Amino acid sequence: MLRDKDIREPLFDFLEETYGKIRIIEEKTMGKSRADLVMVASDALYGIEIKSDADTYARLARQVEDYDQYYDFNIVVVGSSHGLHIHEHVPDYWGIITVESAEGELDFYFLRRPQCNPGMKWERKLSILWRPELALIQEWNDMPKYKEKSKAFVNQKIAERIPERIPEDLIRKQISELLFERDYNEAERMLANYRKGEIQKKLEQEMDPARQLELMMEQAEKRQNFKKTGHRKKARSRKAGFQHGVPW
Repeated sequence: MLRDKDIREPLFDFLEETYGKIRIIEEKTMGKSRADLVMVASDALYGIEIKSDADTYARLARQVEDYDQYYDFNIVVVGSSHGLHIHEHVPDYWGIITVESAEGELDFYFLRRPQCNPGMKWERKLSILWRPELALIQEWNDMPKYKEKSKAFVNQKIAERIPERIPEDLIRKQISELLFERDYNEAERMLANYRKGEIQKKLEQEMDPARQLELMMEQAEKRQNFKKTGHRKKARSRKAGFQHGVPW
């Protein structure tokens, strides 16, 4: 019986051989579900769900709904026990990869290649990016900076320009480029500097001493919370021994 942990590392190699330059990121939260893998290709994001022989279809319907909002293509990877019936549980535009053990090695086979996901929502896909990365998308596409606005607001404004003012093929490549270049070792410093700059600007403009104190406390709290989150992510990364990517 093949389990998830048996499948992952050989699957990474198979995907790299199939698609060329990729980046694999594990365990990405999406809506009320979690993507097992996100594969970054040069012009698209692939959501990948693993259903080993030890898994059931109990949560798959909900997972499919969430995957379909975030990724350009989706693939389900299944053990041999699911091979005959998996097509009944995922849409026909989902790819299907089967995996079997043969002579001590795992054999991967595309039962069905993925097609473009018609349900992907640009605001959801853009939400994967960090706020400084969104700022680069705005700069590259000659957009206002919206520095006082929330990340959700910026996501919406970028999405509104697709495809009339920002071609879809261009924004896909820009998102992939940012994710390829994302340096998780620099994440804490980059995000802290960005948030510090935003709050500092408000402090300089605020004349009310009470409100200034609130902003300084907010700045300190965000810095502390982000450090705690960063430590947890680093711990998970070391424990899992990721070689092809790191978790969001």
